[in-house]
Amino acid sequence: MLPITVWGLALGQALLITGNILLVSVTALIGQKIAPDLGLATLPAALQFLGLMSATLPAAHLMRWFGRKVGFLTGNLIGVSGAVLSALALAQEAFVLFCIGTFLLGLAIGVGQQYRFAAIEGCSPAQHPRAIGLVMGGGVIAAILGPNLAVWSGDLAPQSDYLGAFYVLIGLYLLTTLLIASLPLRAPDYAEQHGETRSYWQLLTQPALVAAVTAGAIGYGVMVLVMTATPLAMQACGFGFESTASIIQWHVLGMFLPSFFTGRLITRFGDTRIIQTGCLLLVACVLLNQFGLTYWHFWFALVALGMGWNFAFIGATTLLTHTYYPAEKAKVQGMNDFLVFGFSTLGALLSGHLQSLVGWERLNLLMLPAIVIAMLLVWWSAHRLRGQAVAVS
Repeated sequence: MLPITVWGLALGQALLITGNILLVSVTALIGQKIAPDLGLATLPAALQFLGLMSATLPAAHLMRWFGRKVGFLTGNLIGVSGAVLSALALAQEAFVLFCIGTFLLGLAIGVGQQYRFAAIEGCSPAQHPRAIGLVMGGGVIAAILGPNLAVWSGDLAPQSDYLGAFYVLIGLYLLTTLLIASLPLRAPDYAEQHGETRSYWQLLTQPALVAAVTAGAIGYGVMVLVMTATPLAMQACGFGFESTASIIQWHVLGMFLPSFFTGRLITRFGDTRIIQTGCLLLVACVLLNQFGLTYWHFWFALVALGMGWNFAFIGATTLLTHTYYPAEKAKVQGMNDFLVFGFSTLGALLSGHLQSLVGWERLNLLMLPAIVIAMLLVWWSAHRLRGQAVAVS
């Protein structure tokens, strides 16, 4: 039985991702409306991921010295500030101010990425895949609430498109703040603060660490790039906002619904096989997007994209937990998330330009080389580990 803290963190993750999906549903469309140039339409989304990336290392080290509760409460208060600023910017159609607001929201989301690592701290190693899966499974609630809140919130501020979404976002961050304040999160121990550590170079000589970081970074980067471009591609094909929100909802279900059994699959088949399966699903998304531009082509491709991300990301996170000592936890987790969300930022930044320059089908095809690189590195890592096991025996 998983401890109550894991369930609480799963709910916190659900609220965090609900706000994130709410942002994904509206940010590119807001950028397209108020940006001075259409090529900058996805800049607010890119700055959101830049904020996320910027928060990863500081958040990990903050929690190493002051504990998870202080770190998560700080992140949520930054989220409240970002949502308030974004609402003010949208009401005034101030693009630069809106970009600052989405950057702050990215910082808050970056801090929240530590939920999955916090979840494993009160569990036995055998429970780690399940704990990570349960926390990520909180995104199922987000899949239902996020896109629907984007639609329903329009009635909260009819004088301005999408303004109500940020009123909802303020409420989500306040609710999460209260939740985190009530959870019995474990304080860091002596080994985590003063134990043995290795240099980054020594850490990166581990094939498993290289494979975990690469698979997580490429899987996330591909997912964000294609997902962020989807509302623009669907709008260009004549679909309304409700259709786009529906596709994003199903995509997010694909991202998080498998989490309830991904941990068990990892326990049974191993993390590297699950990562490879995720990469194959990402390839399936690319291929599906070559066959048509109907609602169902988008639907099947985006569900495959979500499931591929789930397997690759949870598999990579589980693999990562085998690569560090207790005192290296903040260093490795922070480095991993910095690189993973760095690729996410790059994906969000490039999506608008690639969509306008090469079109939807070619944008997807450009993802194939990166996916193949991830698959090869994961195979290489598994091959090296098998070779070392044979040599020891």
